[in-house]
Amino acid sequence: MRRLLLPLVLLSAMFVGTPTASAYEPPVARQQVGLDAGWRFLRADAAGAEAPGFNDSAWTQVTVPHTWNAADGQDGGSNYYRGIGWYRKHFTPSAALAGKRLWLQFDGVNQVADVWVNGVRLGQHRGGFAAFRFDATSALKLGQDNVIAVKADNAAKPDIAPISADFTFFGGIYRNVRLTVVDPLGVRMGDYGGPGVYLRQRALSDASAQVEVTTKAWNNNTTVKRVKVRTVVADHAGVIVGETTAATRAVNAATGFDTVQTVTIPRPHRWQGKADPYLYRTSVEIIDADTNRVADVITEPLGLRTTAVDANTGFALNGRSVRLHGVNAHQDRLNHGWATTPAQQRQDFDLMDEMGVNAYRTAHYQQSELVYDLADQRGYVVWTEIPLVNEITDSAAFRANAQQQLLEMMRQNFNHPSIVFWGIGNEQKTSNTATNNTLRDLAAAVRAEDSGRHSTYASHIADLDPVSSHAELAAYNKYFGWYDNSSTGPGGWADRLHARDPARKIALSEYGAGGSVVQHEENPSPPVTTARWHPEEYQTLVHENSWAQLKTREFLWGTFVWNMFDFAVDSRSEGDTLGRNDKGLVTYDRAVRKDAFYLYKASWTDTPFVHLNSARWTQRTVATTTVRAYGTTDTVQLTLNGQAVGAPKPPAADHIYTWPITLRPGANTVTITGVRDGRAYTDTATWTLG
Repeated sequence: MRRLLLPLVLLSAMFVGTPTASAYEPPVARQQVGLDAGWRFLRADAAGAEAPGFNDSAWTQVTVPHTWNAADGQDGGSNYYRGIGWYRKHFTPSAALAGKRLWLQFDGVNQVADVWVNGVRLGQHRGGFAAFRFDATSALKLGQDNVIAVKADNAAKPDIAPISADFTFFGGIYRNVRLTVVDPLGVRMGDYGGPGVYLRQRALSDASAQVEVTTKAWNNNTTVKRVKVRTVVADHAGVIVGETTAATRAVNAATGFDTVQTVTIPRPHRWQGKADPYLYRTSVEIIDADTNRVADVITEPLGLRTTAVDANTGFALNGRSVRLHGVNAHQDRLNHGWATTPAQQRQDFDLMDEMGVNAYRTAHYQQSELVYDLADQRGYVVWTEIPLVNEITDSAAFRANAQQQLLEMMRQNFNHPSIVFWGIGNEQKTSNTATNNTLRDLAAAVRAEDSGRHSTYASHIADLDPVSSHAELAAYNKYFGWYDNSSTGPGGWADRLHARDPARKIALSEYGAGGSVVQHEENPSPPVTTARWHPEEYQTLVHENSWAQLKTREFLWGTFVWNMFDFAVDSRSEGDTLGRNDKGLVTYDRAVRKDAFYLYKASWTDTPFVHLNSARWTQRTVATTTVRAYGTTDTVQLTLNGQAVGAPKPPAADHIYTWPITLRPGANTVTITGVRDGRAYTDTATWTLG
């Protein structure tokens, strides 16, 4: 994977220098050649399209990331294209790359990808969310024209998770593609797409930290090589705080070798989540001992922290209790599907930052590397999971694919300090022997691969069903006030489950309600969830009621709103837009923050502001109404048509303010003003009666 950003240049030789007090800059040993531009695409099968001489002149020119479902995957009807699409690209690699190993990397193709170079089949990848690589060294012709051909297929496959799910499965090469150029003596490229360098924190105190560094490397030369492995840990300013060099060893030709080293870091600066997301950089240098040449370098983020989950006190980071104010989010957006840009992904984090989110669940699959990088840098606690959703196939092939997707997710993201929870699945509809055995084996794989993190699973069936007992942590998807109107909210449910099984570590992994920014209703009753009427005011009331109860249940190790953003479900026909799940707190295009967004902003941040609810409900038919607002100021005042309504209100514990008013015929100006530290904050709307 791409890790910490370094200059993308190829150096013919690098040599180990004497350490100095100046900032450490990792030698640059790899070249990354971007391959996103210049593709031709056909949304159909095409016999012989892998052949170099195939005529693709009539195909559509595209740039990846690309999906063929950007339009039909979001418009409703449950009829979006699920099948084969072909991509072809011509490119000429430099003759200067002779003697290097050349790997094609795809950051995401949904969901089966067959790859050829110059008619030579490199392999097939099965799974739509992990990155994968193929060694293209022998197939590429340096200094000449080459043809890459990719057959992508997003049709349902009984041996690939997810078999089904409540979101659109966008097809195509929807993440970046590149050629990675590495020395024959280098860190392994074929380890489930992982970096080949894995950091395990073995001890952490105020005095020191011990980090075990496992490096998987390979000598792809035709002769024996004498090799040294040097590991350097640098702080945020680049100053070396720890290093070690393994003894020189002889490695036979075409042979892999692993190196395990321990680095001690004095007076460690901890990664403290959003309060202080401090990152070190760990660089591993593979050195040809005969020439002292640095043949390869991998640089990985390092965040030093401890985590714990207690059945009574919830989640702790570095020994201190932290309430996880979480959201779920899919990776798509309006008219882009899954083919989003880095700027769009950063905007998503900007919106979450604004709202005060500190925990992020990547529902329901591995997301892009940039997502985890941003979480590291901004201090989010992350729950990431494999797409084991709804159902399984009771077959060896399906179980093997689930294990593959789990290992890919874990290896590729192993060094991200933000990741605390590995999710093994979501909402299995049936609790039978095959399902429970699959979950059992996945939980065991997490324990074997990464004992330093927690496994979890999100269930929506009976709370004490066996499906919730395989992972270390239990989590539940509960929609009180939406799909379930039998209860007044999540508080009673959480108390009863905690009392029945006090040792169970529980979270609320999903809760929420649909809300349309163009549908409004005073004092709304619960709508029919599958109908077209989803008034925004009802979504707001559900979240007000839910959060009032959740914030006092400290035994919950996390709560995660469903959903941060509206997203595409082509099979849905509800709310104001076909093909849309409208439970997001922000609209699908990220243009509108719904009223409930500001409830959480008021509850989860100390940012001074006021927000007027129902401001978009501009055309009114009833004179008597209740003004509702959120705020974090010292006082809050309502004015109607320039006249103050009552005295300024003092701060409300729940940040919710209400005033009954009577509108006059015609236009009415409604203004909320809050004052904090002598500064005024306002929000206003015009409501027209008549």
